[in-house]
Formats: sequence, structure tokens, C-alpha cells
Amino acid sequence: MLITNAKLITLGDNPRILPDQALYIEGGRISAIGREDELAARYPEAEILEARGQYVMPGGICAHTHFYGAYARGLALPGPAPRDFPEILARLWWPLDKALDRESVRASALVCLVDAIKHGTTSLIDHHASPNFIEGSLDVIGEAVDDAGLRAVLCYEVTDRDGGDKMRAGIAENLRFMAATADHERLRGAFGLHASLTLSDESLSACADAMPEGAGYHIHVAEHEADQGDSLVKSGLNVVERLDRFGIMNDQTIAAHCVHIEAHERDILRERGVWVSHQPRSNMNNGVGAADIDGLLQAGIKLCLGNDGFSNNMWAEWKAAYLLHKAVNRDPRRADGMNIARMAWRNNARLLEIFFPRLKLGEISADAAADLIFVDYQPFTPLSAGNLPWHLLFGFESSMITTTICGGRVLMRDRQLLTLDEAAIAAEALDLAPAVWERYTRNAQDTLQ
Repeated sequence: MLITNAKLITLGDNPRILPDQALYIEGGRISAIGREDELAARYPEAEILEARGQYVMPGGICAHTHFYGAYARGLALPGPAPRDFPEILARLWWPLDKALDRESVRASALVCLVDAIKHGTTSLIDHHASPNFIEGSLDVIGEAVDDAGLRAVLCYEVTDRDGGDKMRAGIAENLRFMAATADHERLRGAFGLHASLTLSDESLSACADAMPEGAGYHIHVAEHEADQGDSLVKSGLNVVERLDRFGIMNDQTIAAHCVHIEAHERDILRERGVWVSHQPRSNMNNGVGAADIDGLLQAGIKLCLGNDGFSNNMWAEWKAAYLLHKAVNRDPRRADGMNIARMAWRNNARLLEIFFPRLKLGEISADAAADLIFVDYQPFTPLSAGNLPWHLLFGFESSMITTTICGGRVLMRDRQLLTLDEAAIAAEALDLAPAVWERYTRNAQDTLQ
């Protein structure tokens, strides 16, 4: 396929803006970049995809999400509103994940994948939980990702809160899926853990014993003070220290949130090379506070950007991160736009490459994965590599994304989905919703007694 009449935004370590360019894609990768006449002469048999002067740039990457949260949209919680994050877990998320079965797991994944394609997010790292449907749950999600044509890393949330048998089933599901997808073109498995506060020493030890050598984990860390309090009671250690004692903290581990870590924990994260994922919209919604992202970056932490199950509009997450820390700290110098952009395009890509080590991701360059979006953006001030982050933050909108490509396959063209039927998926999810909500309500009412 030859993409013609494009203005390229390369991203990568040294982003460039290249006007009047063409891209030749072969085998799911960018094979050549150059002038349209030169590439057309070199590849006369190529299918032409006309960009019509739009910007062509790498697709978005989400470092931490939860497809299974889709059925929370519009959901009414019984009883008074939760007062804090522990009550949100106990009265919303844990009753909801227990309400999911095979059909609703698939439906919740598909509606999120539709959302991702429409918002130009081509790669997602998901963290799943459905304690009444564990074995095979990642296959169901993986099949949905395959149908969509997107790229994803999937894991199951190991936890003690549903008993030892289900804790062990979660370990088995992670290991099985990691092995099954080791050579998949667009899917990989990771080892999911919920959080220190729902894992005993025995369970952490079981996870560490089961983990293949050199692999990492995907776990929530100090999202709320309750995680720290629980860890201190259990072990006399802070969360990062406790997890590190079991070998959980390593250079392939994703630690989501890290809102309430202390300085010595930050040092451990840096020394172990842990990846930290920041989710500003979720943190605001749950009232848990704001991570010290400036301090984390200054300390050399590999900081990424996720959405925690919010919409897969990653530019909305960029904007939230840019604004939140200025408001919290009453300092407009916080969360510099270039830092936000580097988290989202460079660090997210480097994290994803851990799972796809034979691919270059998140950039337009020779031999990089052809994960691309077309953006119908008409700048009315000069756009350059130097001011690109501020155009992305203040000018680019997801409504401007017209085409989404992953691995060289066109998933959306001129805003028309090609791999998924949005109306049919929404209708199926809607048909399942009353039963899911009924099961949720029964589960949630039990927490009020």
C-alpha cells in the first residue's frame, strides 16, 4: 500500500514535520518514505491510499486500561454515594467484575475497541478481571482484539478477594495466555496483579514462583493511601518495598498510578527500571489525588500515560495530565507540554516494545510498524517539531481523526469502520446490559448489609 499526499508527523525521539511525502507499507511495516513520484515509480503495483494533504502520524498507545469497565457507563450505585476510593472498589468495581460472564466480557471489549479505532488508539495494555469467568477470559478478549485488528497486551488480575482457588486460576490464566501469544503478530500476554492491598504474602510468593524468568507484572500501586496502610500492617513496609521483596518490581513491570508513594519508593522504582503509568482522568474521578509526575520524571522514572478504562481518546488524557498538575499545585510551570508528549509518544512506545521486541513502535521511520492515523488538522499558526506538543494539546481533537491503520491494515477510512460493525456491537452490548446490571445490583446491595 502506498499512502500519498501526506504531511508526516514522525514522532519518535527526534520528531519531524515532513510535508508532501508518501509512505510505502509492506508486511505491516513502513518500508519506504519519500517523494510521491519517486515511490510511485518504485512501486507501480501498490494500492494507493490518498491522504488528501492530511497529517499522517503514529497511532495512539494506552499504557493502562480496563475494557471490563465498559458496563459502568450510566450505572446507578445502590445506597449513598461512595465516600472514598476503597468504597468505590467495594461498591462499584468488585460487584461489577463479579457480574461479568463470557458474553459480557466479549461485548465490553468490543465496545472499547470500537472506541479505540475511532479515537486513533492503535495499541492498548489492558488489565482484566471477571472472577466468575476466569479460564479462557483472555482468549475471548484476544479474539475481539484480533477481530478489530488492533494491537494489545492482555493480563488477568490476580487477587485474594475471591478466595485461593480463584487466585490460583488467575495465575494459570496469565501463564497460559502469555505462552499462547508469544509469537502472535499483534497480541501479547502479561502477568496481572490487582494491588498489594488484596494480595497476601503467600499469594505474592505463588505469583513470583510461577512467573517465567525475565518477565514482568502489571499491578496497581499506591493509587490511594489505603494501599500503603494495608502494606504497613501486613509487612511493616511501604507498598513498593513490599512488592520488591517478592521480585515484583523489575524493568518489565508496569506500576499503575503511584499517586501515594514516598521518596525511597521512587528510588526503588528507578533502580529496578519499573514503568509507571499515569491516569489523570481516573485519578480526578476517584478523588485519589495527583501523582508527582514532575518529580517522577526528574528522578528518571520511565513514566507513561494510560486511561484506566476512560474513553480511548488518548489526546483527552494528554490534556487532562497537562491541566491537572497545574491546578493541584497552583503552578502553571508544572506538567510541561513537552514532558506530557514524551510520556505519551516516546515512553509508551518503548514500553510496548518490551512486549513486541522485534518491532519499532510509535514512530514513522523505516521498518517501523505501520500503526498510523490520518488527522484533518488545519493549523492557523506555524506548526513545527518544536511547538508540536502545544498544537497537540490545544489544537488537535479526536474528531479530526479520519483514518486508523494498524499493522498496515486499514481499520477505519474516512471515519467509516471497516473491521467492526459499531451498530451491531452496541446493540448486542445493550441487550446484555440489563442482566449485567441486575447481577451487579445484587452484588452491590450485599456490600451495604
